[in-house]
Amino acid sequence: MTQESQDRHNRDIDRPLAPLPEELPVECIDAHCHLEIVANDTPDSQAVADVIALAKSVGITRMVQVGYSAEQSQWCVDLAEHYPGTVLAAVALHPNEAPVVDDLEAHLAIIEKLAVHPRVRAIGETGLDFFRTPPELQEKQKYSFRRHIALAKQVGKALVIHDRDAHREVLDLLDEEGAPENTVFHCFSGDAQMAQECVDKGYILSFAGTLTFKNAPGLREAVKLVPAAQLLVETDSPFLAPVPHRGHLNTPAQIPTIARFMAQERGDDLRELTQTLTDNAVRIFGSFA
Repeated sequence: MTQESQDRHNRDIDRPLAPLPEELPVECIDAHCHLEIVANDTPDSQAVADVIALAKSVGITRMVQVGYSAEQSQWCVDLAEHYPGTVLAAVALHPNEAPVVDDLEAHLAIIEKLAVHPRVRAIGETGLDFFRTPPELQEKQKYSFRRHIALAKQVGKALVIHDRDAHREVLDLLDEEGAPENTVFHCFSGDAQMAQECVDKGYILSFAGTLTFKNAPGLREAVKLVPAAQLLVETDSPFLAPVPHRGHLNTPAQIPTIARFMAQERGDDLRELTQTLTDNAVRIFGSFA
């Protein structure tokens, strides 16, 4: 784990846990979470079991555990093995991780090996992040992104994209390389115009707690125009706890708050939207069994 990853880990585990929301009327899936940061323990620990139990108590019965480093991607696979029927894994080098690891090719080789595991159903989170990565490292970041795109197509699994301050560059690079059949924009952060371009290209847009933030009117406009079949819901826990619990430790149990807000903004029936979000996740990532 790089120092940046370690700092990120240490910073987020000390927050108070967000209160539990009301249970959803039908079961739902958290399409993107980082339980190793939430629980700060091993995949078979009681701390992880408690986080999963909290989620199930409000109707979040399944979740996709997402990778951002070689070491942590192995943790994701171990968790998915320990919780068949509940957890699937995604593996990748995060765009902030890839340019600074000691040996990029060696780390990519680990991701390529993990990618063929049957409990791994996506390559991610990969992509571009020009907020933290300085210009002199961005070409290395793009190289890593290209390798992840190729890997997703090679193994026939979804691609999960992290995109921060690099909207146009991400879209253009996907055009250049050819996007996998299932391409997911995790924690979508673009505006309505970008959302429409993604929709037209068949991409999946996954919305997190940022949708509820007062300073995100562009996201609320975007979510209204996305066809239901191209939507996912996620927490990105432990980050981005939704309003009214900003600043708390986020967990998969907060999906009901985000889903209710999404249904309200779109004018959708909550039960129907929740069922569609669940069906979409199963279609994109496959059976959790």
